[in-house]
Amino acid sequence: MPAHDPLSAPALTPAQVRALSDRTTLPGLLRAATHFGAIGLTGGLIWLVITRAGLGWALPLMALQGGLVAFLFMALHEAAHKTVFRSRRMCLVLGHLSGFLILLPYEYYCLFHWDHHRYTQDPERDPELMTARIPASDARLAVAYTGLLQLLARLRLHLRHAFTGRVTAPWIPPKKRGLILREVRLYLLGYLALLGLSVAAGSTLLLWTWLVPLVLGQFLLRPYLYAEHTGCAHTRSAYENTRTTYTAALVRWFAWNMPYHVEHHAYPSVPFHTLPQLNGIIAARIRHPGRNYRAVTRETWAWFRAARRTKA
Repeated sequence: MPAHDPLSAPALTPAQVRALSDRTTLPGLLRAATHFGAIGLTGGLIWLVITRAGLGWALPLMALQGGLVAFLFMALHEAAHKTVFRSRRMCLVLGHLSGFLILLPYEYYCLFHWDHHRYTQDPERDPELMTARIPASDARLAVAYTGLLQLLARLRLHLRHAFTGRVTAPWIPPKKRGLILREVRLYLLGYLALLGLSVAAGSTLLLWTWLVPLVLGQFLLRPYLYAEHTGCAHTRSAYENTRTTYTAALVRWFAWNMPYHVEHHAYPSVPFHTLPQLNGIIAARIRHPGRNYRAVTRETWAWFRAARRTKA
């Protein structure tokens, strides 16, 4: 008896896609209010603990804040797809606010991410693969999983754009280069303004409630991002080149349902809040289901080590 082929399961009909792709504002407002509200509340608690008990007592809260701030990447991502609200203007506001807070300019990310969808898992054209390297040792692999190198590389890229005026990344069309320069320079002015206000007020509030947590949050964000495609096939099928990871409801909430990543790549017009429903329809077609992030991280770590040996 031949083995069951998951791809033989029925795909969605056009009518189902249209129904699932219907945009509405309320779920996005609720998710954004929850996410930014949690950041504001945790930031307030951090500052209260620091001022009353000292910095050391606030470290657990700063680690929690790190996850919340770093995972604004998901809000940025949803805004890039313009599916989180009915209003395009509201998507732009969410995108720029989230991008500013995680040091990743919105319009730049949109261009990067659109090419990622267009060329997923194509080593020559997918920006995520073009900017990645196979770590040459376990020590370097461990450093890669912290996300710190990726954060520093991103900062260097945007500072180079801002100060040299040269934008050469292949995923940025020539007609968009002026927009990317204006955007990154405006972000930089905003950061300088916040720095000036902090110095004038003699306050370290933003350092401990935003910037240090953002760095700490990369330790959670990077393994999450590696789970999306690492070890999946280099094909054009989203069912084969992407992984869906099953995880706790709280993680799905603050990750804006992006653990349902096959679903998102297969039908990018579907908003985040209907991805669980979409999963119920296409789960049988998914080639790379992850049990949880602990298991998937072990799997991606093993893949990197095997790829290093193959490359050698």
